[in-house]
Amino acid sequence: MSHEVESGSGNVFSDLNVVEADQMQLKAQLALAISDILQRKGLTQHQAAIMLGMTQPKLSNMLRGQFRGISEAKMLECLVRLGRDIDIVVGKEKATPGCLRVSFSGAR
Repeated sequence: MSHEVESGSGNVFSDLNVVEADQMQLKAQLALAISDILQRKGLTQHQAAIMLGMTQPKLSNMLRGQFRGISEAKMLECLVRLGRDIDIVVGKEKATPGCLRVSFSGAR
């Protein structure tokens, strides 16, 4: 029995042919960053939801990867409310034209 192994693209949503794969990848990265910060702060979901200006069920969905109804702008706002700075850089790289990349700096 032989199995073929394929290399992933680095975006699981794209590999699975999900609509708006780049946006979903970005949202997943943002949700992970938000989750990490909330865990480090030791906040309950109720406390965090109040701090982030959303309902607890919506926060719970976001942290479980169900973020289709939450905009990237809202997720960025959550990071700002958690004390993170947001820098958006628009540029052109020869190696990967049209690439969407997000980086996160250290905790404050």
